[in-house]
Amino acid sequence: MKRTMWAWSRVLVGAGIIGVLLWQLGTRAFLDGLRVIDARTVFAALAIGLGTTLCCAARWCLVARRLGLRLSLRGAVEDYYRALFLNAVLPAGVLGDVHRAVRHGRQEGDVGRGVRAVVLERFAGQVVVVGIAVPVLLARPAVIPERFHGAVVTSAAVVAAVTAAAAAVAVLAGKRWTHSGSRWRRASAASLGDLRRGLLARDAWPGVTLLSALAFAGHLAMFLLAARAAGASAPVAQLLPLMVLTLLAMGVPVNVGGWGPREGVAALAFAAAGLSAAQGLTAAVVYGVLALVAGLPGAFVLLWPVVARRVAALPAGRVAPRPAGRVAPLPASALAGRPDGSPS
Repeated sequence: MKRTMWAWSRVLVGAGIIGVLLWQLGTRAFLDGLRVIDARTVFAALAIGLGTTLCCAARWCLVARRLGLRLSLRGAVEDYYRALFLNAVLPAGVLGDVHRAVRHGRQEGDVGRGVRAVVLERFAGQVVVVGIAVPVLLARPAVIPERFHGAVVTSAAVVAAVTAAAAAVAVLAGKRWTHSGSRWRRASAASLGDLRRGLLARDAWPGVTLLSALAFAGHLAMFLLAARAAGASAPVAQLLPLMVLTLLAMGVPVNVGGWGPREGVAALAFAAAGLSAAQGLTAAVVYGVLALVAGLPGAFVLLWPVVARRVAALPAGRVAPRPAGRVAPLPASALAGRPDGSPS
C-alpha cells in the first residue's frame, strides 16, 4: 500500500507542476514546442540519441562485466533503447530501467546482481552529473536565487559525503560481512562488494566516469538543440548553466514520464537569467519531445520479437488466394483444337 501511494504521489506531483505551468503561462508555450520541430531537428536528435545511448550502454557493459555478468555491447544497446522508450511512455519514468535490470538478471540467473548492476550504472551517471553541475552553477550564481546558494552547496556536500562514505564502507567492511550470519548483513555485503568491484576498482571507475561525462555532454547537446529550435539565441555560455540546472532537475523522482520538474525548473531558470520563462518552458517541451524521438528505436526493439514470431508462425508454402473477378487464361493446348483458335 505504501509503495502504491508513493508511486501515485510522484505522478500527481509531476502532473501538478505541469498544471501550474499551464495556469501561469498558458498552452501556447507547450504548443510552440511541437510547432518548431522540423525534420532536420528530428534527425539531429536521433544522431545525438544514438551517441548518448552507446555511451550509457557501454557504461552498463563495463559495470555488469565487473560484476561477473555477461553482456554484449549490442545486447546492451538494444536493451537500453527499449528502456528509454518505456521510461518515456510509462508514468513513473523508471519502469524501463526496472525491466532491463530484471530481464538481464533472469538471463544470467541472478536477478539481484542484474538489478544492482543497473542501479550502480545509473548511480554513477548521477554522481558525475552532480559533479559537473555544481561547479558550473556556482560559477554562474545569477541562475539561482541567492537564498538557494546555500542549499546548492549543502546538496553538493551531502552527495560528496554519501559517495565517500559508501566507498569507504565498501572497501573496509565489504569482505568482513560476506560470511556473517545475518541476512541483512549478507545482502549489504553483496551490494558493497558489487559497488567496490563495479565502480571503485582501478580498471572500472575511469571508464565509468568518462562514459558518464560523454553521455551528459550528449544530453547538453540535445538541450542546446531544443533551445535553438525554441528560438533562444543567447550565447552557449549563458545557456549552459540553465541547461545544466534543468537536466539536474530531471533526477527528481516526481514526474509523469519525465515531464514536470524539468519544465518547471527550465521556466524559472530562464526567467532568473533575464530570458523569457515561456521560452524556457518551450525549450524544455522541445527537449522532452526530442528525447522521445531519440528513444523511438526502442519501440522497434520492443515490437520486433512479436513481429518475428508472427512471421515464423505462418504456414510454409502458403499460396496467396487469387484475386476475385479475374479469369485465368487457358493454356495453348486447349486452343489448338479449332482453326479459329477458339476452344473446342
